[in-house]
Amino acid sequence: MKALFFILIFIALIVACWQFVKLLGLTKVQNSTATEKENNINGWLLLGLMVFIYGLMLTSMFRGRSVLLPRLSASLEGYHIDNLFIITMCLIFTVQFITQFLIFYYSFKYRGINDRKAIFFADSSKLEAIWTIIPAIVLTLLIGYGLWTWNEVMDSSNAKDPLVVEVYAKQYKWEARYAGADKTLGQGNVNYIKDLNTMGVNMEDAYAKDDVPTTVLYLPKGRKVVFNFRSQDVIHSAYMPHFRAQMNCVPGMITHFAFTPTVTTEEMRKNDDIITKVNNINILRKEKGAEPYEFDYLLLCNKICGSSHYNMQMKVVVVEEAAFNTWLASQKTMAQLLN
Repeated sequence: MKALFFILIFIALIVACWQFVKLLGLTKVQNSTATEKENNINGWLLLGLMVFIYGLMLTSMFRGRSVLLPRLSASLEGYHIDNLFIITMCLIFTVQFITQFLIFYYSFKYRGINDRKAIFFADSSKLEAIWTIIPAIVLTLLIGYGLWTWNEVMDSSNAKDPLVVEVYAKQYKWEARYAGADKTLGQGNVNYIKDLNTMGVNMEDAYAKDDVPTTVLYLPKGRKVVFNFRSQDVIHSAYMPHFRAQMNCVPGMITHFAFTPTVTTEEMRKNDDIITKVNNINILRKEKGAEPYEFDYLLLCNKICGSSHYNMQMKVVVVEEAAFNTWLASQKTMAQLLN
């Protein structure tokens, strides 16, 4: 199939080059005016190209489903992000489908035919109003919904008892710490990095002593989580695809977002889309003699931050809030770790 595809591309390139040479007048052609027969051939070829483009598009959409994220978002805010994405893509697909059809259809219908003259008019105020006002209304609604969704992700001021977490990025590792009983993270800076204090937490800050460091990110289901991001070296990008969340981690500044987990790790492992994906992955892993894969949420780096960028990930575990509280109480604080 790939060989046939490349052959078709090669033929198309040859034809395009030949037409370009003719256009420049480098070939000896006595009559360069296209005949009605040639126009008919080009018209039918355009219809064939239209069918090919639509077929390629629909095939890609159908075959590409296996590499997409599950339809179930693992966060409350992700539900609205998915809705925004679906609405936008449906609009794009509809406009593209109609526009492409009209381009090819009218190119075929009004191909050159002997003794037929083209009708020409300079402008149409009615048409210009239609294709200006309708897109303006649609884009206004989309942008309004997008801004509302953005505010839901970025504004946590109305959240009841949010969990505050700092995620620290560095080549090529993630670390995190939770705010303790005071619900406030201690200050951090690269100048404080020393020995076990790998996140550069200022231990002279009273708020830092009860912070809880971790290398596995545990999150409680149904509770808003506010993330603060720092970077030690270069720009990284904290990407949690199943929660539909991403934010750049920039050296010298703190960025943030927030989301509310709605699906535990165990619940997501029972999702039909995840089961199918895991089974497909394990078929490939079995052929290579690798160990079976089990689904886990992951925090990934979505910036090409260096040679080991692909390996920069942190396991994310979503559990019920009671189980999370038990786990958090069992962890050492920064003061306990460093003393």
